[in-house]
Amino acid sequence: MSTTDTDRTVQEPPKPDMVGGARMGDKVFSGLSVGSGLLIFATLAAVGYFLLQEAFPAIMVSTEVKGSEGKFSLIKTAIPLVFGTILSSILALLIAVPIAVGVALFISHFAPRRLAGPIGYMMDLLAAVPSVVFGLWGGLWLVPRLEPLFLFLNEYLGFIPLFGGPVTPPMRNMATASVVLAVMILPIITAVSREVFLQTPRLQEEAALALGATRWEVIKTVVLPFGRSGVVAASMLGLGRALGETMAVLMIMSPGMAVNLNILVSTQHSTIASYIARKQAEAGPDEMALLIFTGLVLFVLTFLINALARLIVAKTGTKA
Repeated sequence: MSTTDTDRTVQEPPKPDMVGGARMGDKVFSGLSVGSGLLIFATLAAVGYFLLQEAFPAIMVSTEVKGSEGKFSLIKTAIPLVFGTILSSILALLIAVPIAVGVALFISHFAPRRLAGPIGYMMDLLAAVPSVVFGLWGGLWLVPRLEPLFLFLNEYLGFIPLFGGPVTPPMRNMATASVVLAVMILPIITAVSREVFLQTPRLQEEAALALGATRWEVIKTVVLPFGRSGVVAASMLGLGRALGETMAVLMIMSPGMAVNLNILVSTQHSTIASYIARKQAEAGPDEMALLIFTGLVLFVLTFLINALARLIVAKTGTKA
């Protein structure tokens, strides 16, 4: 190519869709992306401002709030609800995470292709089941079937605070609600964990097998370390679902305002979301401010847990 041709190529004018050295489509996409991110922040700020504004009357008179069933103390109401919300979510995670990881490993590394597809499809369908259906299933079918197990645990392991207390049927307690929550968050954790496990580098697995590792040793030394941060992220997604669940808990658990670990005893615990759903229909202005304050507490709690989850995922991913 001659010097004249080279100069002509270098000095070729920009195409019509180039503006300032960047394509118009890139600028539009960049603007939409930034706007979407700012919209999320604005929405969160608006929700937080609304909750704070509406809960302000209850915060100002933080000693007692007059409601339909008497006077309510702001702190004495919030603490049992926060405790019940966290306890039910942690119990649900303890039940769901091991099962979800096992199912994800089975689908991604053990099941034949013809079997892995239908199982994964069924898990995805389970995530689409409405919470009201889980509430009906838990209240009508699961409660009587868990009764023998709970009575056994109370009789032989009652010296442990978790299984102590006077247990009487029906078993509409924290334990039953936690089992239902575990079933509800199981598909989310399984789906995310499965996709992470499928991304494990094939060469690393083949190298471990070539060195004489068994299938389980490959899972333990290659797959699980690679997918550790993904499993943590999936667990935090499930935790967020469990924290905000309303109808299933409301339909299963007999409410109470105690702060204890007696998960087999009925009328002991409540969660924030179920408490709001149970009280809001007949709440007066003062009690509504109290309910909105509990919603503000749940909003802040969810925000803090998500921030903690991001920190854990970042540290876990760095170690991996």
